Amino acid sequence: MKVVIVGCGRVGARLALQLTDEGHQVTVIDQSSSSFSRLGENFAGTALLGNGIDEDVLKRAGIEDADAFCALTNGDNRNIMSAEMAQHVFNVPKVVCRIYDPIRYEVYKELGLGVICPTIMGTDSVHETLLKD
Repeated sequence: MKVVIVGCGRVGARLALQLTDEGHQVTVIDQSSSSFSRLGENFAGTALLGNGIDEDVLKRAGIEDADAFCALTNGDNRNIMSAEMAQHVFNVPKVVCRIYDPIRYEVYKELGLGVICPTIMGTDSVHETLLKD
């Protein structure tokens, strides 16, 4: 599977390493070259410096042939924009977008964007742990 990931923070880097270890072809985009240090020296994928909402950068990352796209920066707006571009402009079959704001999460989920919300997931996990016997 060919995957493009925007955001090389903790989640993006960990996912990129996991996917390449499984044999997938991964390109990670980030605006900060220092973020790529999270990937280590033996990263089998491609690290691309650039803005994940720039159409030319996405094309250089191979989005036109991608099977999946993940928007994992720390900014909801950037994640939403890049995910919508992947889904509607480049017709990537599988798109996942991290959105911290629960209200935005609900809106974009209803619009058909593949979204996850760490805020909701974290709250649910803490709640469940608190109520365990």
